[in-house]
Amino acid sequence: MQKRAAANPADFIVPLNMNGLAGRMLQMPAPKNHSREILFIYGHHSTIERWFGLIQVLNQYGAVTVPDLPGFGGMDSLYKIGEKPSIDALADYLAAFIKLRYKRRRVTIFGLSFGFVVVTRMLQRYPELTKRVDLLVSVVGFAHKDDFTFSKSRHKFYLGISWFLSLRMSAWIFRNVFLQPAVLEQFYDKGHNSKERFNGLSDDEFDETMAIEIKLWRDNDVRTWATTVNAFFKLDNCKVRVDLPVWHVSVKADHYFDTQLVEQHMRVIFSDFQGLKSKIDTHAPSVIADAKTAAPLVPPALRRLLSKS
Repeated sequence: MQKRAAANPADFIVPLNMNGLAGRMLQMPAPKNHSREILFIYGHHSTIERWFGLIQVLNQYGAVTVPDLPGFGGMDSLYKIGEKPSIDALADYLAAFIKLRYKRRRVTIFGLSFGFVVVTRMLQRYPELTKRVDLLVSVVGFAHKDDFTFSKSRHKFYLGISWFLSLRMSAWIFRNVFLQPAVLEQFYDKGHNSKERFNGLSDDEFDETMAIEIKLWRDNDVRTWATTVNAFFKLDNCKVRVDLPVWHVSVKADHYFDTQLVEQHMRVIFSDFQGLKSKIDTHAPSVIADAKTAAPLVPPALRRLLSKS
């Protein structure tokens, strides 16, 4: 594979203004002799920069486009234009983006975690777009509320706290009190779901990880985050079929999802299912992961597929 010079995500990011909302979009041109168009939709608690290592891996196989979704990555929230950030609304936004960006060109779509939920709903609501998709890939994606491995009590807790934080005043207090950098620096590495991200890090890695985690919390809209978390635990994407096969990348020890249930639900939705196992041990690599660390999220069988015209 052709080697490419080290890159900075800022070199490829341009403004994105759609439907009265301001955000950003990354555009990486294809390497020589590669014509594939790849659209990557990242997941929850993310930014373009957080996934730049994986984006560089995908860029070996074609041009890569990564748009922010409303409320994520620093983009304006749908609340700004009086809309609730439901999965349907995010799917509608993504469909509009694809129509504007790709016109009638074919595209390979990668959806990561919650990003794949939005991609699935988009294809269900706009079945005509399936004809433009030459390859559909789920990276640790999910399809149904039962895919989560949480206990019933934790499930109910997340439903309740996410509803509460989706309220305007609650979200304002949460952001301006609990998401202050000084508070996060003191307590974030001790949280139930966050402490694993800091285990075994050197002092420098710990500081870098903490700085990025703080930026992620500050860049993403709290109400959108909470509203979509609430939707996780009510999700059922199994009601409408999608006339496309899906390639699903799972990890060895996903602490969020039951991989067998994910497969069962995806088989209900899609015309075919091909499962691939990544060597990564957790749901996602570290927020400081470079291309080498993120590379196992694209297993060899998928690389061979991407290498084809």
